[in-house]
Amino acid sequence: MQERIGPYELEQELGRGTMGRVHRAHDSRDGRPVAIKTLSLGSEFQGYALDEARTRFQREAQAARRLRHPDIVDVLDCGDNGTLAYLVMELLTGRDLTTHTRPAALLPVSQVLAIGARVADALAHAHDHGVVHRDIKPANVMIDPAKDQVKVTDFGVARLLDASRTRTGLVLGSPSYMSPEQLAGRAVDGRCDLYSLGVVLFQLLTARLPFSGASMSELMAAVAQQAAPDARELRPGLPDALADVVSILLEKRPELRYADGHSLAGDLRLVASRMRPRAGSDAAAEATLSPVSGGQQRLQADRGEGASDDADALPG
Repeated sequence: MQERIGPYELEQELGRGTMGRVHRAHDSRDGRPVAIKTLSLGSEFQGYALDEARTRFQREAQAARRLRHPDIVDVLDCGDNGTLAYLVMELLTGRDLTTHTRPAALLPVSQVLAIGARVADALAHAHDHGVVHRDIKPANVMIDPAKDQVKVTDFGVARLLDASRTRTGLVLGSPSYMSPEQLAGRAVDGRCDLYSLGVVLFQLLTARLPFSGASMSELMAAVAQQAAPDARELRPGLPDALADVVSILLEKRPELRYADGHSLAGDLRLVASRMRPRAGSDAAAEATLSPVSGGQQRLQADRGEGASDDADALPG
């Protein structure tokens, strides 16, 4: 007999993570294909902590359902059948960005810029509605170039990982992408998501993570104390302005990063525009950074040498 959760009939498993699994499914009422993420709250929490986790899940899931943005996966439904909590989402096509963190599969710089700007837009929308993702990583960004699709997934889940971490003292989730304040267990805001996006951009551009360690303690020390490497050291020829944007995102102190996703998206698109050759000119424009208040940076255009890398780019 086919497994069922509420009106949803589960089909094949699409993936699994720290606390749950994702299945393809369909809504028996209208046949609509969906994706369902199930979370085994009972295996992570007991007693009062379980009741609290269920309440938190419902609150976060309802907040995620209210997000309506073309680059955020739609959360269609949520519930709890007593043993499993579940999120029902639109079923996506394409692939996540994990593939494109490998040296042989790096995307053109122009496509990284376009994807980064759209993820920044999506995060700005979520932050404007009081929702912080807390687990931005390549696996949580789906792309389908044939459909011009970029989708940020897994809103509404990471708060449960944070709660489980607090209970157990373990770091759950994706520590390589976490900001210093998140790894330290301090209060976070949307700027922690922007830091994580900076790690993703660094990896998409260089096929390397900015920080690593042989153990969790070594990784946490590196994230907290070491200066982030310059992406141009690993991939010479990257536009100076792009390397500067990534460096700003990887600042240790939140107030030195971009203040919001809106300004980040604007700067990424400006870098992309300055990589395109001007009409009637053999030279491309290169962007340089000038500081403004609050540690945030804005791009100003100067003439310089550069190369166009726009083939197969997703529109920003």
